[in-house]
Amino acid sequence: MARLTIKNVSKTFGASHAVRDFSLDVEDGELVCLLGPSGSGKSTLLRMIGGFETPTGGSILIDAKDVTALPPERRPTGMVFQSHALWTHMDVFNNIAFGLKLRRLPKSEIKERVEGALTLVGLAEYGKRMTTQLSGGQQQRVALARSLVLEPKILLLDEPFASLDQHLRERLREEVRDIQQRLGITTLFVTHGQDEALALADRIVVMRDGGTEQIAPPDVVYREPQTEFVAGFIGSMNFIRTSICGGKSQHPAFPVSVPIDDGDVVLALRPEAVSLRASSSFSTAIIHRSIDFGTHKIVDIDLADGTRLKAMTAPDSNWARGMGVEPVARVFRAYRDNKLVHQSAATPEHNHDRILGNV
Repeated sequence: MARLTIKNVSKTFGASHAVRDFSLDVEDGELVCLLGPSGSGKSTLLRMIGGFETPTGGSILIDAKDVTALPPERRPTGMVFQSHALWTHMDVFNNIAFGLKLRRLPKSEIKERVEGALTLVGLAEYGKRMTTQLSGGQQQRVALARSLVLEPKILLLDEPFASLDQHLRERLREEVRDIQQRLGITTLFVTHGQDEALALADRIVVMRDGGTEQIAPPDVVYREPQTEFVAGFIGSMNFIRTSICGGKSQHPAFPVSVPIDDGDVVLALRPEAVSLRASSSFSTAIIHRSIDFGTHKIVDIDLADGTRLKAMTAPDSNWARGMGVEPVARVFRAYRDNKLVHQSAATPEHNHDRILGNV
């Protein structure tokens, strides 16, 4: 469909920097998620791509054509907002047809394209319904159809499922991904939900304070976070603050080898990378509680220094509150000043998707 190029784009509001020197290439047919906390600049960036905000600096190109100064109606983009932005005085058909009417297309073509868009989003029989008669999920489908009916080269989605309940969000994101792949449309999806990004994206752009922390496929972002911020933002992560002396961590619970210069570091461990060993001593760690999620259990562990860790175990494990344990780090990363400085090698057992059970 199209290739999107963002070159050194910045946006300021007075003295505040919403986006800082941002660059990104989105390939034809790729779905890229912009992920970050509130205030990270992801929605502002999306609005600049759609033409609803003007960059303070930099340029935006679609298929090598500079569209930085073009208004939204002259860009080959379609945008779906979190609020749906549907007209309540129009039925579903006319909401979707509105943009086509502005283009003065023949009635027969408008009818054909609207009906095709309704079928695409699973609302073939809803054309005569008023938007106020629809559920939140149905309204979001109408908003998606209204964008797709214009046949944009770039689809922009700004947290479209944020107001929906979890089960509906999960179902709709699967439908959107199916539609996107079927059409092969280049898509940018803004979200602050890590699960949404991991489930949808070909690549994830993790943003913070208007800049980029990491750009990579979902599995790489999860397994190889390049900054402490990304490690903490994506998935569940345990952090252990320790110091390195002679290439070894000085933390009593994790005296692991870390071959870097001496100094303070933060060790990061995923719950699935922490094994537990029963211990008759209560000086290292004590089980706080065990939570059964059906497919696995999450065990909360209190270390002697007050740090609380999470470990993932098998669903039939029998760790109970008050038991003494020794946590073992199978895989960990070390960060200093927010940057990755060491990553331990995975054990042969950890090459499996997850290790569940007691060691």
